[in-house]
Amino acid sequence: MTFKMITGDLFECALPAVGHGCNCAGAMGAGIAAVFKRRYPAMYQEYRLRCQDGRFRLGDILVWEAPDLVVYNLATQPVPGPSAKLDAIDASIRAAIADAHRRGLPRLGIPRIGAGLGGLAWSEVADVLANASNDSAVELVVVSQPAAR
Repeated sequence: MTFKMITGDLFECALPAVGHGCNCAGAMGAGIAAVFKRRYPAMYQEYRLRCQDGRFRLGDILVWEAPDLVVYNLATQPVPGPSAKLDAIDASIRAAIADAHRRGLPRLGIPRIGAGLGGLAWSEVADVLANASNDSAVELVVVSQPAAR
């Protein structure tokens, strides 16, 4: 199954699992990462601890079981800012899809990771996501925010 793209709010799409790109420096200060930090402060503390002691490296995932859904923190960039790496996106999204499959989750929602604040061209990231989700039973749903008016 490949991924599909929709427009909306990632947290309002009734998805059983959501993920987002993270840096490996322990900062969730901007973009959707800041929303995850506010919604799941205990998750943020675990993420920050793993970054500080070197257990969260490029391509890794940190899975957090929240009461309402499963959250995948994807290690897609070494530091905050435009530093996302395509190989890290590939490795982390494949790991998240595999974990979601083991858990029996039918869909995994993510924002347009790596593009925007991550600094990569969306077309390149979309190709990586399409390849990573190909032949998977888990549907990868890319949720884009509505255009600002």
